[in-house]
Amino acid sequence: MKIATFNVNSLRKRLPIVLDWLAQQKPDVLCLQETKVQDSEFPLLALAESGYDITYRGMKSYNGVAVLSREKPEAVAYGFDDGSDSEDARLLRVVIKGIPIVNTYVPQGFEIDSPKYQYKLGWYDRLRKYFEKHLSPNKPAIWCGDMNVAPRPMDVHSPEKHLKHVCYHEDARRAYENTLAWGFQDVFVKLYPDRQQYTFWDYRAPGSLEANKGWRIDHILATASLAEHCIRVEVDVEPRRAKDPSDHTFLWADFSV
Repeated sequence: MKIATFNVNSLRKRLPIVLDWLAQQKPDVLCLQETKVQDSEFPLLALAESGYDITYRGMKSYNGVAVLSREKPEAVAYGFDDGSDSEDARLLRVVIKGIPIVNTYVPQGFEIDSPKYQYKLGWYDRLRKYFEKHLSPNKPAIWCGDMNVAPRPMDVHSPEKHLKHVCYHEDARRAYENTLAWGFQDVFVKLYPDRQQYTFWDYRAPGSLEANKGWRIDHILATASLAEHCIRVEVDVEPRRAKDPSDHTFLWADFSV
């Protein structure tokens, strides 16, 4: 099973890139974040013609998540189930071939002294409780998406300059690792512990891609019983070089299940 994740940063703008990548790479599942399109304007027909079943939840101009799958999901759930703000356009869970797949677009946090940063940290706490309620660490499950956290120094260029950045601050990394400790493994790190590879290059830093000044903030994680079946993980940098690209690129993992 080939699982991919991509922060598309506006699906309608990046639709040609997505369709081209689907045709070339043929993943079984593609999780999208930051689709930035309300449901009534979602480009359903174009994506369906590519041979995928599409599950999505969005809002105008912001956020938005979608899952494209070759098989129709056996179950679908939107947002948190904790009695508070559901965050439907940031969290989407599907079950495919009996495997739960949780697609998340974690809040970025804005700045360290911003209430949005505290909200981000709390979001990770909510997410761990969500996993405790809906999943089992002893059964196959996948969590993927834009986590807005670079977990290790090698996951960000010039880490010493980013200690107070909302995607690398120690509190953000701790919140992410605490959620990971519920029972997930980073399959990229599992297979390639010493490989430095980024998934995001900031638009605001001209030449960042060419200079490889990026961040690894998009992740695919699996519970132990599934992670042991991961045979390959790759970052496809080419779509970031396309005309009018997202600032992220595709990350995919292949599982022998």
